[in-house]
This record gives sequence, C-alpha cells and structure tokens, in this order.
Amino acid sequence: MGTMDLRSEIREFLSSRRARITPAEAGLPAYGGNRRVKGLRREEVAMLAGVSVDYYVRMERGSLAGASESVLDALASALRLDEAERDHLFALARESGARSRRRRRSAPATVRPVLQQVLDAITEAPAWIRNGRHDVLAMNRLARALYSPLFADPRRPVNTTRFVYLDPEAAKEFFVDYDQIARDAAAMLHLEAGRNPHDHSLVELVGELSTRSELFRQRWASQDVRFHRSGRKRLRHPVVGQLDLDFETLELPSEPGLYLNIYTAPADTPTADGLKLLASWVASQERLPAE
Repeated sequence: MGTMDLRSEIREFLSSRRARITPAEAGLPAYGGNRRVKGLRREEVAMLAGVSVDYYVRMERGSLAGASESVLDALASALRLDEAERDHLFALARESGARSRRRRRSAPATVRPVLQQVLDAITEAPAWIRNGRHDVLAMNRLARALYSPLFADPRRPVNTTRFVYLDPEAAKEFFVDYDQIARDAAAMLHLEAGRNPHDHSLVELVGELSTRSELFRQRWASQDVRFHRSGRKRLRHPVVGQLDLDFETLELPSEPGLYLNIYTAPADTPTADGLKLLASWVASQERLPAE
C-alpha cells in the first residue's frame, strides 16, 4: 500500500474521540440507563457542533472535504480535542480535499552539509536532526555517543520508533520510561501520517511496525496523536548511567519536515556531570562507528 486509507483514518479518529466523552462530561442529560454506544451518540455530537445529524454522519464516514474552518472548529470543541488532535483534524480535512491538488513533498531523507556544521558546532549538548518519520539524519558526536544503543541495528538511517518497537528489550533498558516513550512514538507518527498520508516511506514504516509489533498495533489503533516539542527524557546509558535530560524540539524553517532536537541539563547536577563524562568518553574513542 502506497498511501494511508484517509477515509478510514477520519472515521476511526472521529469515532474514537466521540467514544471517550460521556454525556455528563459534555453537559448533556443521559436519558435512560441503557445506552448502546460508548460515549456520545452521533446526534449528540452534531448538536454540540451545531451541524445537522446527516452532515456529521457524512464526516464521520470519512468525508471532510469542503468542511469550513468554522465547522471544524466547532467539531473540535464538541469533541474536546487538544491542540495536537485539533491539528490532526485539520490536516485530515486538508488532505481530504487535496486529491486533485499537488501533494505535499515527502520529508527529506538527508540534510545539507551546513546543517551538519551547525550540529558539530554544538559541543556541550547532544543534538541531532530527524524527519517526521523519526529517521535520524544527522547527529553531533555527543548525540551519537548518547544514542549508541540504537546503532546496533545495521539499518540506516537509524529510526527511533523502529528501535522502540522492534528491539523492545534494548529499548526498555535504554529508556527509563519505556511505556510513555512507546505511547509518544506511536502518537507522533500518527500525527505525521495525518499531515502526509502519501509519504510512501512512512506508510512502509507503519506497515512494518504493525506487522511485527502487537504493542504498536494497539497503540496505533488508539488513534492518539501528540506533539513532542519539549520535556524531560530519562535515559540509562551503558557507559555513564542514568541521565535525566531536558529536551527541546525545533522545526527548521529552511527545511520543512526536519526537526532539531537538543538535550541539556541544569548546571551542577548529576546529569550535567554525566554529560561531561560522556564527552570525555567520546574524546577517548579513536573513532565512533560510522553511519
């Protein structure tokens, strides 16, 4: 399959968001004690969004083409979507109406040499560049050392989500909060699939993960989507031990679809000392494995 089934994506996303909201949570009376559906009924969503029942039914069946921004906003409010879910809804709507227009260019698979220069200039923090498929396209020396367990897989480029789901024993040893990492990885990939369902490499990756990992199939079926812009990541490095790192993810305006990740730690903390130790270990190596 070379593209995502957009109608199925829309249908499953809307029905899953509807199913998680009870009438009480939506401020609606729950008539009768024996409701056949989990969560809100379609007619209740339609009422909350201010559209006809027939129109909402068509949308939930996978037809968002032609839906106005105001309708999408009302639907997002009715379903209590967060920022990432709202972004996903609008992306699905754009793609639903874009069949006859030029499709979005796939995320780059390489980086310009100047971007590697930028990474190499960052000497005290692990920094790396990825695309929306989570392919690691470029790293500085400290990031390569930090993520050394991922390079046990000979496939290139290294893909963090493939590592999480297809090498779970190593991933559980490396990521202290493995369950959260796995949820986030699938949710981020789902968000990218909504933005670019025609990315053949992305479709192939999702197919591979779905075929080989039951956990990924469960996470993907949840229809969860999530941004991954900043936060804390706890890693258990085989050389320097546990590192509790703060991360920031920055989009690169000059390279749409690419993201710069930087890991840091507050000064005078065990993790800051661990990064210094990691830098010393890097310097002691004659040559790290070449990608």
